[in-house]
Amino acid sequence: MQDEQSLVRRAQEHDQIALTQLYEENFDKIYRYIVLKIGDRAEAEDMTQQVFLNALKSISSYKYKGMPFSSWLFRIAHNQVVDYYRRKARSTTVPLDENIVSGFDNPGLATERKMEIEQMTMATKQLTMAQQEVISLRFAGELSIAEVAKVMKKSEGAVKALQHAAIISLRKIMSVGMGP
Repeated sequence: MQDEQSLVRRAQEHDQIALTQLYEENFDKIYRYIVLKIGDRAEAEDMTQQVFLNALKSISSYKYKGMPFSSWLFRIAHNQVVDYYRRKARSTTVPLDENIVSGFDNPGLATERKMEIEQMTMATKQLTMAQQEVISLRFAGELSIAEVAKVMKKSEGAVKALQHAAIISLRKIMSVGMGP
């Protein structure tokens, strides 16, 4: 954590190496979070870039409060997603991208993986917005309970309860969807 504080301090002083390192350490997590939330890989890439541009513009106002720097970035990303949906003003479906299942040499496994992703995406859409947010941050963003609580401005207990309820709901939805 001390290394990260030092890195952020250097970035606040416009140290290009520090800025680059923060970008490289956090880009994938922020991108996965956004793509899971909006379902459009190209748009998610653009939005992730915008998150880092916004962070760069306001990094001088960043204050360390015991949480990883990524928590601050996830808050910016969350706001980007909210703005995105406000602009769209319509419900969004998550198109399955062939790149998601890349890496499978076996077409049967690739198809099976694609179906699993589709089922999980449809099941997740049936959760409350708060449950969807917790699942996205915890599993796509790989944040801890404490980090999710900070991003969502909720207590750790509330985040744990939301995650627990979401997982139970997903199990029920998936078991019903699988059939006997």
